[in-house]
Amino acid sequence: MPQPSQHAPAAILFDGECAFCEGAVRFIATRDRGYFRFGASQSPAAAALLATFGVTREATRSIILIEDGVLHLHSTASLRIASRLTAPWRWAAVLLWLPRPIRDAAYNVVAAVRRRIAGTSNACEVPPPEIRARMIR
Repeated sequence: MPQPSQHAPAAILFDGECAFCEGAVRFIATRDRGYFRFGASQSPAAAALLATFGVTREATRSIILIEDGVLHLHSTASLRIASRLTAPWRWAAVLLWLPRPIRDAAYNVVAAVRRRIAGTSNACEVPPPEIRARMIR
C-alpha cells in the first residue's frame, strides 16, 4: 500500500481531471520545499491510500491532505497545506482559527466553480519532472 516517504511526510490527493486542481499542485510544488507528495485521487494508488482511512474519493469530494496519519478535507486541508508553503502563503493558516463551517462554506463556493474557472484537464498530460518525481505510485 502506498505511503508517503520519510522525505515527504504528507500526501495531497487532488482531482486529476480538473485543470484548477492541477494548477494548485504546480503552485504548491514550487512553494513547499519538498514536503508534499501528490496523487490524482482517481489513481489506484490514491484509492488504496484512502481505503486505509475507510473512505472513497467519491465520499470526500475535496482536496485531501494526509499528514501524520490524519486525513484532512476541504478548508482544513487547504489551510494546512498553506501552512507548509513559503511566505506569504503560509500566513493563510491563521484562517484555521475561523469556525470550520464558515471556512468550508467559502471552500465550497470555489469548489463549485473550479471547473468553470479553469476547465477540465488533459489527463494524458505528463507532469513536469519536479512534480512527477513526487507522485504517489
